[in-house]
Amino acid sequence: MLMNYSMHLVLWLLIQLLVEVECQTAPFKPAQRSGHSATLIDSNLYILGGRNEETERVGSEFFYLDVSVSFNTQNILWRDLTSINIVPKHNAAASVSGGENNKTLFLYGGIPYYNAAMDLVYTFDTQSNSWGIPKITGDNIVMKNNLKGIVNDYGKMFLFGGLFNGTTQNDMLILDTKILKWELGSAINAPSPRAVYGATYVSEQHILYLGGFSTASSVDGASLSLKEIYYYDMVKNLWLTRVTSGAIPSDRDSFSSVLGLDGQKVIIFGGINNINKLKPQDALYVLDLINFVWYIPKISGSIPGSRYWHRVNVIGKYIVISFGFGYNRNIDNDILLLDISNDEEYMWTNIFDPNEQPPPKVSQTNFPKVSPTIPIPVIIGVSIGTCLVIIFLLLGGFYLYKWNKNRRENIRAIPTPGSEGNYNFNHEALEIPTRNSVYNHGQETIPAH
Repeated sequence: MLMNYSMHLVLWLLIQLLVEVECQTAPFKPAQRSGHSATLIDSNLYILGGRNEETERVGSEFFYLDVSVSFNTQNILWRDLTSINIVPKHNAAASVSGGENNKTLFLYGGIPYYNAAMDLVYTFDTQSNSWGIPKITGDNIVMKNNLKGIVNDYGKMFLFGGLFNGTTQNDMLILDTKILKWELGSAINAPSPRAVYGATYVSEQHILYLGGFSTASSVDGASLSLKEIYYYDMVKNLWLTRVTSGAIPSDRDSFSSVLGLDGQKVIIFGGINNINKLKPQDALYVLDLINFVWYIPKISGSIPGSRYWHRVNVIGKYIVISFGFGYNRNIDNDILLLDISNDEEYMWTNIFDPNEQPPPKVSQTNFPKVSPTIPIPVIIGVSIGTCLVIIFLLLGGFYLYKWNKNRRENIRAIPTPGSEGNYNFNHEALEIPTRNSVYNHGQETIPAH
């Protein structure tokens, strides 16, 4: 009896030990999520936070995917960093890579769980694997959510619109991630207030914005049209609107947008239309930036269902789509890959190969240049000023001509000694009109020298 008990105890201990070992060696599998942030720094894609209706742990999970090696989306090896995370549980934040060496993750805003305290900005140093809360100077900035961060080549993070206290905004926040200073961009001719829009860094000078959601559109808010697109000029600090044509996508928000590999196209994926999920055939569109025409690209491979509130990154020749709402995890993978290296036919695939580099970008010489709009009063003022200058020049030329003509005529009227044989030269006979004689007698005069 005692021996049987001992054997059962030993067996139970062995089972527990095996379970513990298995738990320690089991690969990390993150919870399904949406509204997370996905930031590519060097060869790591960092995923943080998000929302899940079934589990709250998703809000604090922090992990990354190594994209320097090949992987299959059906069996992804995630690296867990949750144990070092200091950011409160949250979703709907914006993130970029920035800092002096472009190796720091900057996280702005978001919605903390249960209105918990959360700082405006957090930083993650990817070289030391450490989080921090930076001290930032400049303009006073409020905490918003559901907006997208775009960083330019000089380390400035641009944050347009978003939600503040449940209301859509249309201001432009700018964070210099190198000197840690806030400033405000221009609101003149800015798009209408919106959140969960598409934003794409299309050149060293321009960011393109389109679509989104507006709380001002109706009682419950509504998705916005993609017929009009908006450029923000980061150099001149101004806005410009363009009207598109072609196969214009349906109104939508919570979608993603990226720049094509040739630098002359914007590719959008997914989204929702006034809370309605989009069909797969209505999920993928391309906007030609040369003539501003929309079209539906030719696609091959196993076409996945549409999703929204996901995140995208262009890595190599792939659009890497991570998580989101609207997909069944038992059918689709957490990561989707769209090969966009061939403009004639995009291809959905499960295999990521970092060694297959995309073709070189085409020169953007045909990219539409954004020039500042000159106000009409300025144009009128310049025109009037130019006319006045021309009139003064003409009058000045006329009076100079008359002066020279009168001078020559009066010089010819003065006889010289010996010029006429019967003329007795007499100084008293020589009468040179003076300025007073002109006023008194109306005679022409030679101006006194």
